[in-house]
Amino acid sequence: MRTSGVPQARPALLLLLLLQLLAPLLGTGAPAELRVRVRLPDGQVTEESLQADSDADSISLELRKPDGTLVSFTADFKKDVKIFRALILGELEKGQSQFQALCFVTRLQHNEIIPSEAMAKLRQKNPRAVRQAEEVRDPEQLHMDVAVNFSRGGLLSPHLHNVCAEAADAIYTRQEDVWFWLEQGVDSSVFEALPKASEQVELPRCGQMGDRGKPCACRYGLSLAWYPCMLKYCHSRERPTPYKCGIRSCQKSYSFDFYVPQRQLCLWDEDP
Repeated sequence: MRTSGVPQARPALLLLLLLQLLAPLLGTGAPAELRVRVRLPDGQVTEESLQADSDADSISLELRKPDGTLVSFTADFKKDVKIFRALILGELEKGQSQFQALCFVTRLQHNEIIPSEAMAKLRQKNPRAVRQAEEVRDPEQLHMDVAVNFSRGGLLSPHLHNVCAEAADAIYTRQEDVWFWLEQGVDSSVFEALPKASEQVELPRCGQMGDRGKPCACRYGLSLAWYPCMLKYCHSRERPTPYKCGIRSCQKSYSFDFYVPQRQLCLWDEDP
């Protein structure tokens, strides 16, 4: 009598072999990563990591500043959302926590950065080269007057839960961007009101406050030192139409103003 184990094992074995053969064609689904050395606005050099996920249609960038602060930027093309996150190291000798996290969420304009499928194709020709942006774009100052509900943030972007996990109580956006997302069908429960703009204007800057327990208007600045902001197109006699032949790199600084309920949540803002 033939045992039933052998015939039962064959379909599973054939399926495994088929998956192994198809794996190179199907791909792993892992995001493409590029690491580059970049020069910061103050002249110092750091390493920057760029990832592109063409399936999710998203791009992420991460770099560490000389003071230890970890800055990340995520562009979600599907949801028209960009997320800035800063993990700021605290000064333990001053009674500060080990680190403080902030997230700023704004509308993504599709001409701000190259598409995810183009980013995924970038390759590093000279890993030791220090990159400096070809174009310094005008700095942007943003008044963040709305809070984002972390528990509902996935409705705005599926990346928010992962990127802003450490900043669950400090996720900010702008009313003008909220109106746009509401028109796109995002549920209003994602957003929470902060003190009205008129009340915030009357608040002193945190740098002017002596009492660490009182509310104030905080400011935080960050810079994307190097990122591919445009595709370059070339012309050739052999080709009737322009073709992609490279990227243009940019640098851009951002300054965020936002409400904090206590001065101690904005200890880096020392200047009046």
